[in-house]
Amino acid sequence: MNKKYLIVVVFVGLLVSCGTSRRATSTKSQKSVTPTKEEVILAKSDVFFSAFKKRKGGNLNRYTLDYIDRYKYIAIEDMMEFKIPASITLAQGVLESGSGRSELARMSNNHFGIKCHKGWTGKNVRYDDDKKRECFRKYAKPEDSFDDHSSFLTTRSRYDLLFELKADNYKAWAKGLKKAGYATDRKYPSKLIKIIEDYELYVYDDLVLNKRKRHKEKFKEYRTDVTENNHFILVKKGDTLYSISRSNNITVYELKKINDLDTNEINIGQKLYISK
Repeated sequence: MNKKYLIVVVFVGLLVSCGTSRRATSTKSQKSVTPTKEEVILAKSDVFFSAFKKRKGGNLNRYTLDYIDRYKYIAIEDMMEFKIPASITLAQGVLESGSGRSELARMSNNHFGIKCHKGWTGKNVRYDDDKKRECFRKYAKPEDSFDDHSSFLTTRSRYDLLFELKADNYKAWAKGLKKAGYATDRKYPSKLIKIIEDYELYVYDDLVLNKRKRHKEKFKEYRTDVTENNHFILVKKGDTLYSISRSNNITVYELKKINDLDTNEINIGQKLYISK
C-alpha cells in the first residue's frame, strides 16, 4: 500500500479547510501528543476509504464517493456519541440528499429530508414532497443537518425501537427506520442496504465497535500502521514547517516526506506527524 495512506491524517485540518469535522482540538504548546482512540479510528477510516476508492472507485458514482469522504468523520463521531451506525447515517445522507446534490441539500443544507414538524423554531423552506409546498428545515451548514439528524432520532419516542438493535446490524436499522415512519417509500430499507453494501460503509461501524474480525477479509487489504504510538502535532498560529522541524529535531525534508507534503503551506489546526 502507498505509504502516504498509512501516515497522513488531516483530522482537525479538515475542519479549517473543508468544515467536515465539528470537533476541533487545540494545543497550548508545540509538544507531540498521543492520538486519542477517536483520532485513531478516524485515521483508519481514511486509510480504508483511500484503498477502497482505489480498488472500486472507478465503477462507482464519483459524487457519492466524494460525499462519503467528506462526511464520514461526522458519521463516525455521531456513532460514538449517539450510537447511530455510521453506515446508516452516511447511507441516509447519500439517499436523501442525492449525494449532496439535491436542491434541498444545496440551497438549504438539509441532507436528511427532515420536515419542520411541530416545535421547529428554526428557518424553513417549502418544497413539494408527499404533498405540495411542505415545510422542510433549513440549516446554516451541512454539519448542522447531521447534528439535527442525530437529535431527531434520539429524542423522538417513535425511534426508540432502533436503539434496541445492535449497532452493527445495519439491515435491521434500515428496516427499523421504515417501520418507525422515517420514509414512506416501501423500498427505503433496500435502497439504504444497497448503498451500504456497494460502498462497504459497514466497515466504519466495525472500526467504531472494534469488530475487525467481522469483515477481516476487507481489513487485510487495508492494513494500517496508524496506532496510538504514532505522534503528531497540531499546527498553531505562527507555525511554519521550519519552526516545527526545529522544535521536534527533524528536518523540513523529513517532515514533508512523512506527511506527503508537496509545498510548505500548512493550516492552523492541521495535524502533522513528526515520526513514522
